[in-house]
Amino acid sequence: MNAGDLTVRSARSDGRNRRAAETRRRILAAAKEMIAETSTAPTVVAVAKRADVSVRSVFQHFGDVESLFVTTVDSIGQDLVIPPPTSQGLSLEFRIATAVENLARLFDKIIPLRVAAGQFAHHPALIERSNGLRLEVRRRVAELFAPEFAPLSEEAREELADAIGGALSLEAWVVLRRRDGLSFDRAAAAWRRTLAALLAHRADAAAAA
Repeated sequence: MNAGDLTVRSARSDGRNRRAAETRRRILAAAKEMIAETSTAPTVVAVAKRADVSVRSVFQHFGDVESLFVTTVDSIGQDLVIPPPTSQGLSLEFRIATAVENLARLFDKIIPLRVAAGQFAHHPALIERSNGLRLEVRRRVAELFAPEFAPLSEEAREELADAIGGALSLEAWVVLRRRDGLSFDRAAAAWRRTLAALLAHRADAAAAA
């Protein structure tokens, strides 16, 4: 085999790889668009039609509908921009407002995905990603409100983190926005009051101890 043959083979391989990457990109783009539009997990047939590829191509790239959905979840996650942390030195009121605004904006983008994930709720990969998000929110809350957590006992800090995590969870945001039909501003206002009340209650308890 001479150098010319190798060059031709390499060019063909590069072309196939580019086409495969473009097909995969179109499939993921179609799945993300459909989830954003309908808040439901799209079928393989629907995704193939939207992406203008064959059903066989979808299965070649993702294996099954569960793998397609999990990969779409990861792709959407990569698209999300998480704001930088807010300084602990700012006023409590400002930190509460900023924390709620950032979290609510993030969750508002995730709502269609969360609702669509219902049929895959017990998929191990999705459970892992949900737990990861929950722990990241908990970590950021503890960091942002470290001055308020500091006077508390270890047990009280854990209880406060649990309370905030439950009240300001993605599931709680879905309830406010989808079930109760609140506007973004009203839902965010409810969260600000909730967070302020939880922090104030623990501050009073620490002072009384």
